Amino acid sequence: MGAGWLALAALAVAQDAKPTQAPAQEKELRAAPDVPATMDAAQARASLERSLRFVVESQHADGSWAGSAPDSVMELGFSPETYYTWQLAAIELALMSLMQCEETPARRASLERGMEWFCTTRLPARGSDWDVDYMWPALYGVVCANTALRDPRFADAAWQKKIDARGREFMEMLVRNQTHDGGWGYYDDPPFTQRPKWATSFATAVVIDVLADAHRRGWYEDAALRTRAVEYIRGCALPGGAYEYDLNPLPRITGGEHINSVKGSLGRIQICNWVLRRAQTPWVTDDKIRDGVAAFFEHHRFLDVARMRPVPHEAYYANAGYFYFFGHYYCALAINELPAAEREAWHAKLRPHVVKCQYDDGSTSDFLHSRYDILASTAYAAMALDLGLPRSKP
Repeated sequence: MGAGWLALAALAVAQDAKPTQAPAQEKELRAAPDVPATMDAAQARASLERSLRFVVESQHADGSWAGSAPDSVMELGFSPETYYTWQLAAIELALMSLMQCEETPARRASLERGMEWFCTTRLPARGSDWDVDYMWPALYGVVCANTALRDPRFADAAWQKKIDARGREFMEMLVRNQTHDGGWGYYDDPPFTQRPKWATSFATAVVIDVLADAHRRGWYEDAALRTRAVEYIRGCALPGGAYEYDLNPLPRITGGEHINSVKGSLGRIQICNWVLRRAQTPWVTDDKIRDGVAAFFEHHRFLDVARMRPVPHEAYYANAGYFYFFGHYYCALAINELPAAEREAWHAKLRPHVVKCQYDDGSTSDFLHSRYDILASTAYAAMALDLGLPRSKP
């Protein structure tokens, strides 16, 4: 046994002595010190094209993307079902990016294959007593289905029927899982119950903008469901401009380096301001959105240092890597709520922080570099860039 361990140790030393070269896709296009303060639309469009090419070329023959098994030992500990829920949510984001961005024949074909898979794949299920990650594909599933029903490419009766049916199924999940205080989350606390008790501001905000459409479509009956969700987000707003991670009777902030400070809320401020503005909240003014976007760039280093860290919330102010591209996408949406004359200056500041993270193959990632995260990050990045670009074709 001792000789065996010695042999293994010698082998490890020999392997460590060999020069290692990162895979090609790990090489980022720009070294961090070379990141410009702003970036013009032409450079951003070139990056966008690479992102969309990756989305199209990484699709499987059956119309799906990524996979439903863990890609890293860092992901172990979840229910087996959870990996499928992450895959499905990432695919919904990929479809949203293909619907939003300009069409090419290849993108159109990829979109239709993916939409067919989306409409026919099995529905996700709750993974375990505490693991409610199937809310992510339910939330983005309602958004994706509603977006598709408004898309003229899916206007014929056959598509409308399939997509409407799938949207109703995801909406039914949201109805069953809305917490008593009006939000949605992805975990539950003891005592575990069929209707979860814990929600977050950012998960709830994902779906609010399409809930009015969903109600008009007859996907749910209780009109107060949307009101409760909006009030949940409003209740998370803090005086300094941050939004709580989750709603608490007394705000969960103790000063210092805290997740509910502005520096810990950078990824949440953008989506919450955006969705409350869309929900006609009177106190979400241009100035409030502008202040939130300005804070995003002023404190951006805390998102940078969190990106690709494998442990959630281990970075300063409890930032987590997976807020990076989520935050940039919703920041782009928030920017587009500001007066048209000032949007380009903000988008010019946003673009470098997206493009600097792009790999040579057009993909990107912000967390464990798992297939679902690569797909979701790339879709978020593509949509963030596209939101700041004029159409290249009339």
